Amino acid sequence: MGAAVGAEPVHVVATTTIIGDVVAQIGGDEIDLTVLFPVGADPHAFEATPQDAAAIWRADIVFANGLSLEEALSSVLSNAQGRLVALAETVPERPLEGDAEHGAGADPHVWLDPANVIVWAEVIAAVLSEEDPENADRYADRARAYAGALRALDESIADALSAIPDERRRLVTDHAVLGHFAARYGFEQVGAVLPGFSTLADPSAREIAQLEERIRSLGVPAIFVGTTVRPELADRIAADTQTAVVPLYTGSLSAPDGPAATYIDLMRYNVAAIVGALGGAR
Repeated sequence: MGAAVGAEPVHVVATTTIIGDVVAQIGGDEIDLTVLFPVGADPHAFEATPQDAAAIWRADIVFANGLSLEEALSSVLSNAQGRLVALAETVPERPLEGDAEHGAGADPHVWLDPANVIVWAEVIAAVLSEEDPENADRYADRARAYAGALRALDESIADALSAIPDERRRLVTDHAVLGHFAARYGFEQVGAVLPGFSTLADPSAREIAQLEERIRSLGVPAIFVGTTVRPELADRIAADTQTAVVPLYTGSLSAPDGPAATYIDLMRYNVAAIVGALGGAR
């Protein structure tokens, strides 16, 4: 059942496609949702158009990630006239592992732990209910149903990852994106092609050489590269170390007809790719 006839929907903006999907699961037909970032956009590098700035200014609610993920969008987000909700700041904070040299603080990639997205669902339902109390029961019901699906997803991920032996639970990524995932499921992030939490970082020759040596010494078989990240440097390191480059959906959903059209699909795709690259079967 949708919004009442003649009722004005809640005007909502979500920054990333991932946040947009979660908001849509809770908001349903009662909201008018605009997702700013197109499929495949790098959240760290996306710059708003004048139309995007206008959508943010007009919105009743803007759901962003926060923790500097949308770093190129910060000045535009600060102009929001409605409520700005930084979803990553509603879940337990994790420091960015091994990045003291580059000065980053909390890891913004919180959605790669489904337990955090359960919190998102609860927060989104509460915020929408405050803006639109007449539909509060609908938002709450959808949040409960979605949380149930996320708990089932979490269990299925843990079961699938049990195929990977402890000595192979080491992750090398394009940038430090899998910290929340690693903490949830018992992995270690042992290196990243780009230093820091952002894809805008620039590694030195020394950092590249150190990463290649670490990959060799630990016998890491794969480098995981997000679909929003240029893969050339990872390809070069993979060639030097005779490892595979394995694509993951980390910062964006796929197109609707692709393998990661929803957040749940994204997580299932990534887990299958990780198991395929690191699993014990050889």
